[in-house]
Amino acid sequence: MADMRSGSVDQAAELRRMMASVVSPPSSKISRSLRSIAVVGGKGGVGKSNLSVNLALAMGQSGTRVALLDGDLGLANIDILLGVQPSYNLTHLIRGEKDLKEIVYTVGDQVVLVPGGTGVEELANMDESSQSALIDRLADLDGMADIIIVDTGAGIHRNMVSFALAVDTVILVTTPEPTSIRDAYGLLKSLVFSAIGKLDVKVLVNMAVSSEEAKVVSDRMRFAASQFLRMELGYAGYVLIDPRLTEAVRARKPLLRLFPKSVSAECIRMIAMDLVESEGRTSGAGRGVKSLFFKLSRRLGMNSERG
Repeated sequence: MADMRSGSVDQAAELRRMMASVVSPPSSKISRSLRSIAVVGGKGGVGKSNLSVNLALAMGQSGTRVALLDGDLGLANIDILLGVQPSYNLTHLIRGEKDLKEIVYTVGDQVVLVPGGTGVEELANMDESSQSALIDRLADLDGMADIIIVDTGAGIHRNMVSFALAVDTVILVTTPEPTSIRDAYGLLKSLVFSAIGKLDVKVLVNMAVSSEEAKVVSDRMRFAASQFLRMELGYAGYVLIDPRLTEAVRARKPLLRLFPKSVSAECIRMIAMDLVESEGRTSGAGRGVKSLFFKLSRRLGMNSERG
């Protein structure tokens, strides 16, 4: 245990040196059309929702406007982690009971929460005219955010796959556990076989003991993706295992607020900065909210017909 703590201290020191040399990128570097990121996991327990929340907060702290969408069908993980109790969600917007500004909640500097509720499911059951009208109303998000982060449900199911295939970038979360790696690869395979066109997927290794362990995991997955799926899997980075994260969850407060100088918080900031910069460097503008929800509604509709 002493060795692991020592390793964590070394990792934290290195991360702080790296952070000191990085200048926070301003919002103007982000492409004008909103870009979308889905955070997915092959199974529950990999820390996906925690990462979604804290990545959004870290991006907001760097000056990037972020919309955080809870796409986990009413399980309210995001609400709990942020310590909020939204009265309205996407369902109220779909039913015409509220407009967009009434269902979004400011949860941090430059960060708004869009509670999903069962709205994602209802989107699939709308006729084309109603879907188009709804998507027009959602387009206001383009003026509220530079990036939208979608926290999806865990495992392989139609809503998660639909979101993953509709966004610009997918963050695939795994831990170093063999079963987690297997499930993450299974999810990646499902996405590749379901996709039309090129996928932008980056693996993120959570709960790693060291950067070396994370690299071994990512290298293994990237090799398998290249050899067997004929795709280039990117690497988003790693988050070191940290008891502070568990304490933050129990306190119902985001890690970056409760323990901003913790080892895992430093890791998350590095990943957030890299994502913001890479999204800004990506050639061409983001596809925006209209494209995201149009593709999502079509995907959900296709899956409903197959079911």
